[in-house]
Amino acid sequence: MIDRAKIRDAITSIIEAIGEDPTREGLVDTPGRIAEMYADIFSGLHHDPAEHLQVGFDEGHDEMVIAKAIPFYSMCEHHFLPFYGLAHVGYLPRGRVVGASKLARTVDILARRCQLQERLTTQIADTIVKALEPKGVAVILEAEHLCMTMRGIKKPGSSIVTSAMRGLFRQRAATRAEFLTLIRPNAAVHQA
Repeated sequence: MIDRAKIRDAITSIIEAIGEDPTREGLVDTPGRIAEMYADIFSGLHHDPAEHLQVGFDEGHDEMVIAKAIPFYSMCEHHFLPFYGLAHVGYLPRGRVVGASKLARTVDILARRCQLQERLTTQIADTIVKALEPKGVAVILEAEHLCMTMRGIKKPGSSIVTSAMRGLFRQRAATRAEFLTLIRPNAAVHQA
């Protein structure tokens, strides 16, 4: 579990190390606030993302299911700065489907860890493959990294896009193209 006392002590040391006074009114409660925040943003370390994919429904559905534009927030392990964006997740079931919120919950649990975007993308795809055994899985993440926007190269507005294709999404160009078309902003899902 998260050791809040250790985080508070570490943050107090950081405040002192940058030349600030940890007893100053504006900073006195900061170590505690950061400890609570870290308990929340790293809560995925203590949850199994596949657990939420166990409850499903045998519907005989074998066509594409997509949860698109799932907001996510994660913490880059290199600088401990956030990266955030949208996840697009699709799968081709073998008759068994899961509730729509379960895909978003899988993204959320895996994002709430020290991460690299590339690893996060792979973990989401592999978790769904293992839990659902679908005919295919596609995951695309688009994210802005604060380590690129507020420090280093300082390029706000730039984004990183990563993908992981499994099964038929990797093997069939037409299946992959359908997924990519459907996740586009304002893609027409319903025809009037």
